[in-house]
Amino acid sequence: MIAKAQGSFLRISPKKVRQVIDLIRGRGALYARAVLLNINKSAKEYLIKILDSAIANAKVKGFKAEGLYISRITCDNGPIWKRFKAAAFGRAVPIKHRTAHIRIELDIKK
Repeated sequence: MIAKAQGSFLRISPKKVRQVIDLIRGRGALYARAVLLNINKSAKEYLIKILDSAIANAKVKGFKAEGLYISRITCDNGPIWKRFKAAAFGRAVPIKHRTAHIRIELDIKK
């Protein structure tokens, strides 16, 4: 692991993030960024920010972005915000606002 970056308590469902993560796992850092810029999913905004942060962390350590690839990328469940919505006949139905923790680790291509 050369560099890493992490986003915590992000207001998006981990299930939606994992769909996008599968597209870029194991790819080059710049290629993954290009893929993220061209897909139509809401998770891309969070992933681009975190990937840019990881690339910047690697540059501070003296590595070039062209030689990096995503060695590990994970999305874990964060805390769930529990709310209630009014329903018919005086009942209440639960609403679960899910959150995610995303972690990206970069390494050097061999």
